[in-house]
Amino acid sequence: MTFIYLPFDLFLKPVAGNEEVWFGFTLTGWWAKATEPLHWLIYGLGAYGFWRMKTWMWPWASVYAAQIVIAMFVWNILKDNNLIAAFISALIFCIPMIALWRSKDKFTG
Repeated sequence: MTFIYLPFDLFLKPVAGNEEVWFGFTLTGWWAKATEPLHWLIYGLGAYGFWRMKTWMWPWASVYAAQIVIAMFVWNILKDNNLIAAFISALIFCIPMIALWRSKDKFTG
């Protein structure tokens, strides 16, 4: 995401085709294009933090994963109004969220 997709998305993809999802809400067009640098910053810092296993990645990696849990739940409700799919997708993403929360000892810098 950091090195291949986001540069393509930011510099080459037409504005009309842009979509960014924040907490399950889909932004399109210029609103999506405007928030891409923030996604790039988050992914870049995350890539660096995991590469070096920086201490500041805990708890932020699990907090970001929790945001994905919320986003998957909300997105499924807004997209298809499907409560079952919302719960299943949120539960699937709870696995990495919990694993990241429990991995404090791995982030030693």
